[in-house]
Amino acid sequence: MNPLTRNMWRDIQKSKGRFIAIILIIMLGVLIFVGVKAAGPSLNDSLNKTVNNKNLSDIQVVSSTGFDQSDLELARKVPGAQVEATKLKYVIGGKDKVAIALYGYNPNSKQNRLIMRSGRLPHNNNEIVLDSRAKTKYGYKLGQQFKFDKDSEMNNRSYKIVGFADSPQYIDNQSRGSTNIADGQVQLFAYIPEAELGLTVGTVLNLHFNSLKKMNTFSDDYKNAVAKKLKLLKHEFRNRASQRTNEVASDALTSLDQQQFLLDKQRSIDVQATNQQQIQLNSARIKILKQAKTTYTWQTREDLAGFSAYGESSDRIAAIANVFPVFFFLIAALITFTTITRMVEEARSEIGTFKALGYTKWEISKNYYYYAISAGVIGAVIGAIIGNETLPRIVLALYKQYITMDWVVGLQWNTILIALFFSLLATLGAAIIVIRKELVEGPAALMRPKSPKSAKKILLERIKPLWNHFSFNRKVSYRNLFRFKSRMFMTIIGIAGGTALILTGFGIQNSIGASGDRQYSEIFDYQAVVKLNDDGSFTKVKNVLKQDKKYRSSTPINSTTAKVMASGKQVNDVNVYTPDSVKDFDKFVHLGTNLDKHSVILSKKTAQLLNVKSGDNIHVNLTGGKKVTLKVGAISENFIGHFLYLSPSLYQQKFDKQVDPNTLLVHLKEQTNKQRKTLANNLLKSGSVMGTSYTHDVLSTVSKMSSSLKPIVLIFILLSGVLSFVVLYNLTNINVSERIRELSTIKVLGFYNNEVTMYIVRENIILTIVGIIVGYGVGNLLTAYILNQAATEQVIFPLTISWLGYLVATLLMIIFTAIVMLVTHKKLQHIDMIGALKSNE
Repeated sequence: MNPLTRNMWRDIQKSKGRFIAIILIIMLGVLIFVGVKAAGPSLNDSLNKTVNNKNLSDIQVVSSTGFDQSDLELARKVPGAQVEATKLKYVIGGKDKVAIALYGYNPNSKQNRLIMRSGRLPHNNNEIVLDSRAKTKYGYKLGQQFKFDKDSEMNNRSYKIVGFADSPQYIDNQSRGSTNIADGQVQLFAYIPEAELGLTVGTVLNLHFNSLKKMNTFSDDYKNAVAKKLKLLKHEFRNRASQRTNEVASDALTSLDQQQFLLDKQRSIDVQATNQQQIQLNSARIKILKQAKTTYTWQTREDLAGFSAYGESSDRIAAIANVFPVFFFLIAALITFTTITRMVEEARSEIGTFKALGYTKWEISKNYYYYAISAGVIGAVIGAIIGNETLPRIVLALYKQYITMDWVVGLQWNTILIALFFSLLATLGAAIIVIRKELVEGPAALMRPKSPKSAKKILLERIKPLWNHFSFNRKVSYRNLFRFKSRMFMTIIGIAGGTALILTGFGIQNSIGASGDRQYSEIFDYQAVVKLNDDGSFTKVKNVLKQDKKYRSSTPINSTTAKVMASGKQVNDVNVYTPDSVKDFDKFVHLGTNLDKHSVILSKKTAQLLNVKSGDNIHVNLTGGKKVTLKVGAISENFIGHFLYLSPSLYQQKFDKQVDPNTLLVHLKEQTNKQRKTLANNLLKSGSVMGTSYTHDVLSTVSKMSSSLKPIVLIFILLSGVLSFVVLYNLTNINVSERIRELSTIKVLGFYNNEVTMYIVRENIILTIVGIIVGYGVGNLLTAYILNQAATEQVIFPLTISWLGYLVATLLMIIFTAIVMLVTHKKLQHIDMIGALKSNE
């Protein structure tokens, strides 16, 4: 081993703390960068594997009159379509009388295959496979009997439970969709042999395309490809609805036609009697046509319960990954760069000695390069392995509580290579810059220590009344702070960065939870929305509500949806609210301004997407209505969904008709889950209600979304805290090593150990306080930026950081400073004053 290499190994042994610190900083930076960046792809890849393995349908069509063989043949005309018809009906069953999506099991079916969790698939007519949620939430066990309500119109009512399963159609274990029975919410799905359902034809048409399997199900390419397939399918079915209606009605209409023929014969005998029978026949004919009318509901994977929410959640993590770990990594790289720079500068005399002995610049440089490369590569490799293999699995484990999926965690090579590049840029880059700068000087100059910076007056010295009241030690500390500006800024950046990262961790979770809390406290002041049928009676609904002890008040509105367009942009599914009474409406929805006769109020996110402001015009196309142009009078604060509000007079003026209320906004006292289900069930039984939705359910969903981030946030906070501690410790070590002669001097002059420690620590305390304050500002800015990136088309996350976030960030920085202070104190007690003060001449 040549002297240069031997010297490098001695340097590593003498300063193991610094070498390990560089590795740790790089490792933490790479760990969070690679780990968080890998979480989003792992979520998408895992769900893609699950839906591909189980052949989840790309398109589903639901028909009010079912599908026969002709329908299947039409669907097969779409290129590449694999077509299956499934029998599905919604029934009430179980000991809790809940709504169930009941499917007919066909062993030959290749699409939407079940994921068995225990037991087996049904083999006999009296067997049933239940949703795994039936086991975890309702306590059902294998071998028990599951009974359906007598109104279910099935061959049998009781079935033996032979298995529990998950379904790729219900990836979110918290949501099973809605229906018009029980309390309006589907609680479970189940499968029995399809012959048992009592249905003659399939009610759902499933289409799957093998050509789309390789695409990411959440990608724009996949969505565009499915949209093209759906357009072709709709084209094939353009005339099918009327044909199917006639087919279904034909038998019943044939019987009526025979009655009509007989009636026409009798008309000449008794005109009055035949007229009454004619009225009855006409009524029967209208009823049959209405019942037989075929309507189609077109669905893609985005319409499945929880599917879009999962995609948005994955996008949200990806948005966080594009900002948080990058900032984290930049802090780590900056501190590493500083550490390597200081290390090389400390070795001036050694570099000068080797240069005087005749070693070339490359021979001297390469050992420092090896040192830097070793630290950078070791830190990057360890960080990449730990980050890629742990953080995504933690996220997946968390999501598996709510989502049905297989795990896929692949190595994110692009991210790892980027992290390695920046790690070497921070370590090797620093070494190259400083070495080249140092080697320009001659051996004699290098073997002498650098001349200390000349003292200059600082601003505080010019304020005489204040300066004169400071002690000597304080004056020295303040002078040193401003004398070594690079050290001051690096410490502030390190502390501010750590504080900001911890605050951001809290801010992400707080802000996501705040979207629902603020929507349903500051803006929406109601607890339930009751949607009436087309022929629903408000009187019946009010009577049901008044019988409930928790009912307080309600107001009727017309609620519909619309497409809103402006500036060449369009937002679909905008909720249009027109109150029956503007005065009462203000008690339920707080818009911050009153509805007037000339303009509408538009929600904030909708206005942002359309790029409109107060005074601009928008084009509104109501569902099933005409297209009108409206003026935006105000933009209202809103966090979830798209809303447009207009007064009854403006509605009448623009749409040429009176407001026809179809929805009730309801004030309720606090309810239990059982009370909510009972009220929703009673409202459905009235025959006037299509469904009831509770704000409690929306808040629960948002709360779940916020809670799901807790482990991720905790990881952010812990790693940010570790990074802050390592940074502070490292910078303090650099500070002490750079000023060892200065500290030895004041120790020789008679300063006590505590005074020598405070000589350094006082600066740390001041810089920590400044860093924490700066970190508050940076944390808010960073959180706001991440929330802006994480916002979806439907949701805005208001910047919210709880006092706990500020408290934890502040306390951690104070604790880290105190620990570093103690370590520094011990170190300064054992300074070799004579060795440090020896002349270099």
